Order: sequence, then C-alpha cells, then structure tokens
Amino acid sequence: MSWAAYSDPEALARERREVFERSWHYAGHTGEVEKPGDFVATSAGHAPVALVRGEGGELRAFLNVCRHRGHEVVSGSGNRKTLQCPYHAWTYGLDGALRTAPRSEREHGFDADGISLLPLRVETLGPLIFVNPDADAASLADVLGAVPDKLGDLSGLVFHGRIPYEVEANWKVVMENYLECDHCPVAHPGFSKEVDVDPDSYVLEAAEWTSSQYARSRNGDGRGQFHFVWPSTRINVFARVPNLSIGTAVPLFPARTAGFFDYFFGADVTADEAEELIAFDSQVGSEDRALVESVQRGVGTSLLTEGRLLPESEKLIAHFQALLQSYE
Repeated sequence: MSWAAYSDPEALARERREVFERSWHYAGHTGEVEKPGDFVATSAGHAPVALVRGEGGELRAFLNVCRHRGHEVVSGSGNRKTLQCPYHAWTYGLDGALRTAPRSEREHGFDADGISLLPLRVETLGPLIFVNPDADAASLADVLGAVPDKLGDLSGLVFHGRIPYEVEANWKVVMENYLECDHCPVAHPGFSKEVDVDPDSYVLEAAEWTSSQYARSRNGDGRGQFHFVWPSTRINVFARVPNLSIGTAVPLFPARTAGFFDYFFGADVTADEAEELIAFDSQVGSEDRALVESVQRGVGTSLLTEGRLLPESEKLIAHFQALLQSYE
C-alpha cells in the first residue's frame, strides 16, 4: 500500500465514509447500561453514540446527534427518563422519539411525529457491546466468525477499568503494528521473555473479517490469543489469570489516533494480579507508541513511496490491506 495513504486527508475521509460508517465497533460493556434509563455516551468509530437501556430493558443505540442543530444529546453517563439536548432542550424518549421541542408550537405545521434520534444497530458478545451505523451490514456473528468460540464463556468476567490512549500515528499504522510480532524480540523484551514469539510457535490465522494470533507462555501456563476485528477492534487474552481486554481505535486526523482499552477479569482474580497484568500490557503499549509514531514520521516522506511486506510473517497485514483495498 502506498505510504501516501497514511497521511492523506482524502484517504482518511474515504475510510471514515466507506469503512468506519459501515462496520462494527466495540462501544462499551453492559455494566454501563444495566438498569432502565441508564445511558452512556460513546462512539462507533468517529460517530458519536448514545447507548441506552429502555424502560422495558431493551438495549438501544442512537446516533448521539440532536435532530435540531446537531449538538450531542448526552454526555458522560447517568440515568434518566428522557434524553434532553443541552443546546435547545429538545427532549427525546428512551425509544429515541422526540417528545418536546421548545417554541415549536410557534411554528406553523411543525409535526414532532416521525422525528427521532437516528437508531443504530447494536449487538452483544457476552458483556461486550458492539455498534454498527450501517443498517444493511452483515451481522456481528457473521463478522466475528470463530472468534467467540475461541474466547469461550465470557459471562464470568467482571469489568475492572478503562485506559484511554492517543498516538501521533495513522490508524492503519496502529493496526498493522498489532497484526505482526516480528518486532517483538527487538522491541518488546518483557513480552518476549514471557511469550514464545518464535515464528515456528507463534500462530497466525486470517478469516474473512478477523485475524488471530496465538502464542504459548514460556512457563507452560497456557496460550494467549490476540484477535483483530475489522476495522479497528482488538481483543486480547493473556495466558495468565482469567482476563480479557478489548480496545478501539478512532482516527482523529491522518496522523493521530485515539481510543481506549477496557479490562475484564475473572471474579476470583485479586486486585494485585489484575494490576500486574495491566502494567505488563501498558509497558507493551508504551513500546508500541514509540514504534508507530516513528513509523508515521518515516512514511511521511515523499522520497520513498512504499515498503515491502514479508508474505509469510506479515500475512495478516497483507490481509488487512486487502480488506481496505476492497472498499476502493
């Protein structure tokens, strides 16, 4: 793929429109919207989203954009019987329907019927909530393929915490860094000390919309698994205590990406065990930040036009690039 694609504003605009607005994105967990009236502001890619638990217990997702002037309707989280935009107080029910619009009674022919927050598709995988802005897209189950079977039963996981991040790199650089471990022996000494990253042991698998990596612990405790879900969700399970982390990536600008990782642990995992694993993962993340920001500076040159992939070791990157090019 041309290196120009990692810094081109037009390429990012096309990716937002053709990829991010037509795909499933991890948006949060069910613990954030447990009771009727619970809501939380989140996103599906760059699209602002409101997750809402309806009066009858239904989980709903709406584009978090008022139908009046475009202000975000909710921020943060809480519990309400209605959703009120803080700009002009247009008020919506938990079903998204417009209830009141101040001064609309002064407007001839104004009809609130049919005006509502834009509903978005929402599906769950255990406690994990995914949202898709595209009503015609394939189901979450079709996109995830065999990943849920690999993850197993998630019902015993308990949310522990969220760690936000921001890096000065294109979202594709971030994803491609995740999709190979060739760099692990050089750039991740702590990870490589614990995980067998030898190419004969480190397993790479590509499916239609996902890519997976499997690696055994050097001490024999088990096998870790690391799953990429198109276009920018990552799910990690380390071969330690019962755990799962899941992260998003949102392209803010051609050379800036933001997101967060949510961490879940088994109910019997101690606070010290959880913090030890998060610290281990954060160290890897810090090392990756330096890598991807350096790559972004490198691909920003016009003196070279492209790199070269290793077809076997970097086949998951090739798969990612092929998916991206299929939208062109």
